[in-house]
Amino acid sequence: VEQLGVESLREIMTKFRDAVRAHQGALNRLNVYPVPDGDTGTNMARTLDAVVAEVDGADADLGPTCKAIAHGSLMGARGNSGVILSQILRGFVGTVSEARESSVNATRVAEALKRASSAAYEAVLKPIEGTILTVVRESADAAAVAVSNGATLSATLRAARDAGRDALARTPDMLPVLKDAGVVDAGGAGEEHDCRREQRSDEQGAA
Repeated sequence: VEQLGVESLREIMTKFRDAVRAHQGALNRLNVYPVPDGDTGTNMARTLDAVVAEVDGADADLGPTCKAIAHGSLMGARGNSGVILSQILRGFVGTVSEARESSVNATRVAEALKRASSAAYEAVLKPIEGTILTVVRESADAAAVAVSNGATLSATLRAARDAGRDALARTPDMLPVLKDAGVVDAGGAGEEHDCRREQRSDEQGAA
């Protein structure tokens, strides 16, 4: 795949929402930082519900879709995790929407991920590594390296995904509170919508 078009972008938002919804209970159980209030998964899911609802009501062109994602995430943001997620989404689509074409290539997507990371850091008064911030930053950095090496869009996204998963796995090494609890960062897990580690922990607990 060489281009990200509006249909794919809209589908991504829906599937992202569905994945977070499906795992929101597990994400809530991971939630020990900054406050162990057990609502990270719920807040991220509700934020994405608002995004999808806004997208569903928007014209199926790239510009209106990007505006819908940005507006839906801003108005629907719930809790600290939802606010950071909204900034990530707004940073990403802000770059995508600048394209005059109906789709964007790997270079533009990598730039969008970089802006998403910057927006996330700017949304936090005191950025802490070992959180969703680290996951999105390392994903964006990997995408930039992939593009510089001539990667296709698919390869660029795979590089970003793999780097994000690796960063997520290392969050307990960056935040002692996560290591003490034996979990990865809840917000970072929601961003990666990869709950394999916490599923294993649930299974071990049940055993």
